[in-house]
Order: sequence, then C-alpha cells, then structure tokens
Amino acid sequence: MVDKPAGWTSHDVVAKARGLLGERRIGHSGTLDPDATGVLLLGIGSVTRLLRFLTALGKTYTGEIVLGVETDTLDAAGVVTARHAMGDVTPDQVRVAARALTGEVHQVPPMVSAIQIGGRRLHELAREGVEVERAARPVTVHRFDVAPTGDPLVYRVEVSCSSGTYVRSLAADLGTALGGGAHLRALRRTAVGSFTVAEAHGLDDLVVIPPAEAMRDYERVVVDEATAGAVAHGRILDRCGDGPGPWALLGPDGELLAVYEAHGERAKPAVVVANVAPGA
Repeated sequence: MVDKPAGWTSHDVVAKARGLLGERRIGHSGTLDPDATGVLLLGIGSVTRLLRFLTALGKTYTGEIVLGVETDTLDAAGVVTARHAMGDVTPDQVRVAARALTGEVHQVPPMVSAIQIGGRRLHELAREGVEVERAARPVTVHRFDVAPTGDPLVYRVEVSCSSGTYVRSLAADLGTALGGGAHLRALRRTAVGSFTVAEAHGLDDLVVIPPAEAMRDYERVVVDEATAGAVAHGRILDRCGDGPGPWALLGPDGELLAVYEAHGERAKPAVVVANVAPGA
C-alpha cells in the first residue's frame, strides 16, 4: 500500500515498484490523478488477480473546491475555461448544494480520465482536442462534507463514495448547482475500504501483506482440509458464507485459498490462489 506522492501517475508508481521489487507483474487498484496523493493499493505477482475486488471497495477523499473558476480538466492542473462572480455564495448554500449531490447520483465522467470509449482512453482523445459524448454513470456518494476556509471561494471537502466516483466531477457539479462553476484542488485519497493512509508507505519503504489480509474487507470463510482440496481444484461449492459474497476462503492455517462468488444457490471460484505463494 503506497502513499502516492503528487506529480506521479499511478503508472509511474507501478513502474517504480517493479524496479524496487524485481517483479514485472504489478498492478494497482484504481487510478489516482497525477496531482492527487494518498492510498494506492498494489498487487504483486499472481495476487494481481485480486485487484478487481480491491478496486470495487469504496473510497474516501479530502480536498479543496475552488468556486468561480472552471478548468478543462475540472482540477487545478487544467486550463481555465470560464470565470464566475461567486463571492456572494454563502456556506449554507454550499452545504445545501452538496447535500443534493449525496446519495445515488448519475455522474458524467470527465474527458480527462482513464475510461475507454471505442478502444481509446478519454484523456488521449482530450489531448488531441477531441471531445466525445459520455453517458452518465450511476455512483453513490455516501458523504459530501464541506467546510469554509479563510477564503470565501475555497471550501474544504471530505467525500466518501463508491468506486468509480470522480470527485473532480462532484466539484464541477457543485459549482454549476450554485449558479457558476468550480474546480478541485489538493485531492488526497485517505482510504480504500478499510485501508487508510495511516497504513500506507512511501515508495522506498514498501511492505507486502499476505493475500488474506488484502481481502480483509470481504467476508472470510475458514474451510476444513477436505474442502481446501476442492477449492484448490476450483470446484463449485455449496453456499459459502452468510452474506451475498464475494467470500474469501481461508484454509485451516489462515492462508487465502480463493475468492468465491455466488452461483445461483451455490458458489463458484472467481480467483484461486491456493498453493501459490504471494509474489510468485
């Protein structure tokens, strides 16, 4: 788990980790913008197959929203595209507007993003001056807290949201709702699921955790030796746990064997890691 520094792309972090750990198979669990900092989870070796479950976890962010200025990237890295006189906007108005953007909302992804349309990433098209229509996507904003600062046009924010939510888009939507425009700056991802920035490490101090610990946000099911053998061979099982899944199946020794998902009234393997050592 890395505390990504500003100025690095998520790909930069992966490339650096490959060199430090001597392992080509390294991936990450969700892109952070180059100017953003904070929690970036890496998967190493065969355990990269678990990353999709980590990507699906909710995220928490802090940052600042600047009212009155729009940019082409929706954040401070972009070119200013519009200015608005918003000095008379009150903190109460900002809180009301933020509250309206909380819950299940439909969000249009920004052009400068890693989403692919027609086989091309949006940020690649944006660099070419091409803008394409993007369908709004359902996301969930669990919490959108705003607090005034010493600058009447700048608000500190804390956002807890589902995977796939763009805080930049939230900032822009907030500005629009207030009758003007806005952009985001100083974005920091403070948590991915239960993984917090307090646990993250710098790039020169990476710590590898066991696969079972990586799946700690999912229901764990400990199986006996006989079932462990069936899991190692990817057999379909009876329903695993009490919840809807996915389930992290652990052997009697506590090692992660596999991740299973619901399959009708039964459970089927999504990823089997039994007999595969971390980083192998």
